[in-house]
Amino acid sequence: MISFNYEITFQLQAENMIMLWLSEVIRQESCKEGEICYVFCDDSYLHGLNVKFLDHDTLTDVISFDYCVGKELHGDIFISIDRVKENANVFNENFNDELLRVMVHGLLHFCGYKDKTDADAKMMREKENSCLMLLKDIQ
Repeated sequence: MISFNYEITFQLQAENMIMLWLSEVIRQESCKEGEICYVFCDDSYLHGLNVKFLDHDTLTDVISFDYCVGKELHGDIFISIDRVKENANVFNENFNDELLRVMVHGLLHFCGYKDKTDADAKMMREKENSCLMLLKDIQ
């Protein structure tokens, strides 16, 4: 089950459609949907998690805590709406498009995709783009 939680004043638009899309991404990756919790927060909240759990004293847009059991996906995905807005401006992207990219990015980590090397980051970006096209088909 996919759930959406809010630590800030923000509301995801079209929750049900996004939930269907994310479930389809999981299915297409030959994984099983477990308990996946998205938490939308601000920079301060996510920075605190980054320092406490990852020992990174930096701002970031998304952190995924993976509790997967084999191909059954479980975990928490924290997203800083502040960072998503800033990144959308920097990359000249629409906020909603950037948000959806970050959402699927976190989920793809649970599916086994990495982004630490240039080759892995390229593969991750290609997969994100493919998933975003899937959303257009669902809409």
